[in-house]
Amino acid sequence: MNIFKRLFRIGQAEANSAIDKMEDPIKMTEQGIREMKEDLDKSLEALAQVKALAIRANNEKEEYTSKGDDYQKKAMLILKKAQSGDMTMEEAERLAKEALIKKEECAKHVIRATEDAEKFNTSVDQLEKNVTAIKSNISKWENELKTLKARVKVSKATKNLNKQMAEIDSSSTVSMLERMKEKVQQEEALAEAYGDIANESKSIDEELDAAIDVTEANADDDLQKLKEQLGLSEKEDDNNEA
Repeated sequence: MNIFKRLFRIGQAEANSAIDKMEDPIKMTEQGIREMKEDLDKSLEALAQVKALAIRANNEKEEYTSKGDDYQKKAMLILKKAQSGDMTMEEAERLAKEALIKKEECAKHVIRATEDAEKFNTSVDQLEKNVTAIKSNISKWENELKTLKARVKVSKATKNLNKQMAEIDSSSTVSMLERMKEKVQQEEALAEAYGDIANESKSIDEELDAAIDVTEANADDDLQKLKEQLGLSEKEDDNNEA
């Protein structure tokens, strides 16, 4: 069968890395499995047909063996009838001879059917081995296909990662960091400059308010007014005079 050649081809495709030849090993393996399953269907059909022939040959063997035994019995019965006087010996011998001829024909059919049955049974044994081998190989390659798909995913992910890492230039990375550092320093200097401008833009009033605690002065005035309303201010003056 070509199945073993096909298996070798699939294994060789994977081993020789068919990707380099613009071929997809996964698709090749899937196609190989589909072809193996087609071969399995054909082998099962052939096995059924050969089994049917073997069964038929065995049935014919039994049938002609039974017929041969029956003709043997008939010949004996006819001769016995002649012995008993129920039939002439001449007629009995003629019929017995015909029965024996039929028996011999059945014996030949038995030999032929036996040979056919043996031949078909041998073919059945071989086909059953082939079917078992194909089933085993299908199961094996389906598992191999799962493993291959997983390996392809890992290899693609690793390749992409390594590609990204390979595209990263250390010198360009350092240069990028230096540019970022310079940008930050520039932003910090710009912020400080805006702060100086803001300080210079303050009005005199703002400077005066900053120099004097206006809130405390206002609180002293409010306290004095409240004391005058309550007459506390006059008592303090009297106490001071005394």
